[in-house]
Amino acid sequence: MKTDFTLAQLADPKFAQSNEILRNCVHCGFCTATCPTYIELGDERDSPRGRIYMIQQMLESGAPANTETVKHLDRCLSCFSCMTTCPSGVDYMHLVDHARQYVEETHTRPIFDRILRKTLGVILSRPNLFRLALLGATMAKPIKGFFSGRLRAMLEMAPGSIPQRSILDEVSNHTAANKQASKRVVLMTGCAQKVLSPDINDATIRLLTRHGVEVIIPKEAGCCGALPLHMGQEDPALAFARKNINAWHEEIIGEGLDAIIINTSGCGTTVKDYGHMFETDPDVSDKASKVAELTMDITEFLADLELDTENFKSELKIAYHSACSLQHGQRVTDTPKALLVKAGFEVQGVPEAHICCGSAGTYNLLQPELSDRLKKRKVRNIKSVDSDLVAAGNIGCIAQIASGMDIPAVHTVQLLDWASGGPKPDVLS
Repeated sequence: MKTDFTLAQLADPKFAQSNEILRNCVHCGFCTATCPTYIELGDERDSPRGRIYMIQQMLESGAPANTETVKHLDRCLSCFSCMTTCPSGVDYMHLVDHARQYVEETHTRPIFDRILRKTLGVILSRPNLFRLALLGATMAKPIKGFFSGRLRAMLEMAPGSIPQRSILDEVSNHTAANKQASKRVVLMTGCAQKVLSPDINDATIRLLTRHGVEVIIPKEAGCCGALPLHMGQEDPALAFARKNINAWHEEIIGEGLDAIIINTSGCGTTVKDYGHMFETDPDVSDKASKVAELTMDITEFLADLELDTENFKSELKIAYHSACSLQHGQRVTDTPKALLVKAGFEVQGVPEAHICCGSAGTYNLLQPELSDRLKKRKVRNIKSVDSDLVAAGNIGCIAQIASGMDIPAVHTVQLLDWASGGPKPDVLS
């Protein structure tokens, strides 16, 4: 792709990077076949190729982002299915991140949008605030019919009740069950997940310690930064990331770490990118790179352990949903299914497994109509296979899918914990 940035623009590392990414695009259009929004809407501007053209024009112009460009960029899920499909290796993830930051810096949104996006960035990244917000939404849920659009979507996504806080992830050190830890890891406990499904962290801690792994949860760590990052809010995203990097690096240079474990794949994709996010920051770049190198999805780490599931038997048929952030963002595809099969479950693939469920961080709140269409598409595909429950590796997907069907949706690690001696997940009881 021919570009025409000025020398002054190319002096900015972000513009220089975007220039290289744009030049890799050959306009082949393979990405359109796997882009959820293009499949649903049929508009070239809602395809990766179309957005790439619009991003190029926006960035090269140096002018404020216009309303039309912003509309189509906002419709992008950041599912990165296009990156899996692209034969030219176009780094769409970093290109769209830059575009969103440019929009945030130059475009004035309607006041309701500005307030909503700012509020989501603050609340969703802070578990205590998120819990309070959910309590309010749960109380208002019976009157959701009086609302429309995004406000109604928020009330519909609120759970019927708020789970009790985790009994384990507030403890900073969990020793291995046999007292002789074979490995030492940090667990990132996340933000929204801590509130929506605290048993995911509990199951992760039980499973790891049962198999000889010491689990550390530094109090200073928190949100990975993904939620604000994907709304173009770079400064808070980097602040969250920097806090995590410093907290985890203390453990690395202290007693050492074998891995940094992430059990929310949306967060994992971002944490694995910390090295790139801070590559031009001399104060943090080396630490960030080390953190990124040590980061693993929980299933990647478990694949190297010998899980004790010999005494477990189950006739449950599992439809495995591969979260976009796991299959496209991290290229982890077969490992979760292999672990479930080895544990004794019957695992079934889902048609159109590469198509997003419509959750995508804050997408189901900011783009409720499109999100709902994708959820219904995903639910139809899941229902087309004979399954008793759905397993996934990302809390957003779990909540999204569970809200659209009457069979349970659980995290992969909850099933592996159960199979190796832990409690049966509550939703299966």
